[in-house]
Amino acid sequence: MKAMSIQHLKGEFGDNLFMYIPLTIILQSCLGSIAAMMILAQGTTLVSGIELTICVILSMAYNAALLAQMKSDISFWLLMASLAGNSILIFVNLI
Repeated sequence: MKAMSIQHLKGEFGDNLFMYIPLTIILQSCLGSIAAMMILAQGTTLVSGIELTICVILSMAYNAALLAQMKSDISFWLLMASLAGNSILIFVNLI
């Protein structure tokens, strides 16, 4: 079985970019909306406002990169940042 590395994932993403675009838009948008729901469920404070701003920036950065047709490397790293950041926000708000 082949080990998954960042280079392998980045190469796969670049080779099949047009296949991954709709899949990753749906994935990161759903994850971002779950993070936003979890943040807003905690109430409306300054901290939740900052968390919500971070959530929206992370989600929109990837969508903007795709709309601007940036290089696949930039899009890949923005996707990873969006998925990681929104996952962290979900776990932080679950505690």
